[in-house]
Amino acid sequence: MTPAATNYLETQELVLNMGPQHPSTHGVLRLILKLDGERVKAVECVIGYLHRGVEKIAENRTYVQFAPYVDRMDYIAAVSNGLGYCLAVEKLIAVEAPPRAQVVRVLFAELNRIASHLLWLGTHALDIGAMTALFYCMREREDILKIFENYCGARLTTHAFRIGGLQYDLHDTFEAETRAFCESFQHRLDEYEQLLTHNPIWVQRLRGVGVLSAEDCKSYAVSGPMIRAAGVPWDLRKAQPYSGYEQFDFDIPVRDGADCYDRYLIRIEEMRQSIRIILQALDVIPSGPILAKVSKILKPPPGEVYVSIEAPKGELGYYIVSDGTVHPHRIRVRPPSFLNLASLEKMAVGSLVADVVAIIGTIDIVLGEVDR
Repeated sequence: MTPAATNYLETQELVLNMGPQHPSTHGVLRLILKLDGERVKAVECVIGYLHRGVEKIAENRTYVQFAPYVDRMDYIAAVSNGLGYCLAVEKLIAVEAPPRAQVVRVLFAELNRIASHLLWLGTHALDIGAMTALFYCMREREDILKIFENYCGARLTTHAFRIGGLQYDLHDTFEAETRAFCESFQHRLDEYEQLLTHNPIWVQRLRGVGVLSAEDCKSYAVSGPMIRAAGVPWDLRKAQPYSGYEQFDFDIPVRDGADCYDRYLIRIEEMRQSIRIILQALDVIPSGPILAKVSKILKPPPGEVYVSIEAPKGELGYYIVSDGTVHPHRIRVRPPSFLNLASLEKMAVGSLVADVVAIIGTIDIVLGEVDR
């Protein structure tokens, strides 16, 4: 064998670009993979393709004008974005939403949590190769979007809340529509599990893949379903209750496998718990005003606040600095997608290329929130 032939047969690492136009990256995420055959040796995330400078825009808008912008970050969970922002501004101006508004906020936040998880499950299943689940999930998600549309006219970037409470009261058919959805959806969840949970292909693709221990979750500041799948029962709705969550009876789903399969099971159970919260909230909606007395021109006193909520993807926080004018001096968002994505390399190194697709799916990212 000649020296030239020997060099030709030597194993070399391959650098592969996955994205930013790739269906399994769930948006304009670019991954630079260093491969040894099918085995991942290193991963580099390249982000910024969807950067719109949202936090900088806030400095040139009033507090009220900026509210719709947050809906465009995690556009799959716009209701949660708006809730976190309103709570932060309300803390800054020392205002609390009326009881009726707080219960309605919980209702919409939990409906939005289910809608977010449904889109995640459908697209994740499609990545793995289970097409039927996508159609099932889109069918149920459509019912939630219709409820949102009947409430405020929007389906995706649902601007549901206002600083101090709500702008719109519930429409006449809201309770009937929501109860009907809850009743049917509990059976639909059973269908999803019959289709996937014990499916040998599904289990083989997810179990033992993308393991991220509890210690690593804390090190990377991972939150949401990912840290609960690692055995840490951390949920801000229980740990730091807001909007009256302390009055509702629900459980925090926890698993200890810390892999892609357990993250799937966590989100399935979270949807069941959201139904519990919604049904309880429907039974206790009080009468009364929906908006607190808030000045039309907001000039919060100088100071700073940080408020975080349990969004569908994890801890969503808003840090606001006021200089006493009508414009925020500084707004910084703590997006769960961005911080959870940082753990991708830790989970992916040593796995196969096909596993990278599964891992990205169970992180559940939205690039509008990652890049902002």
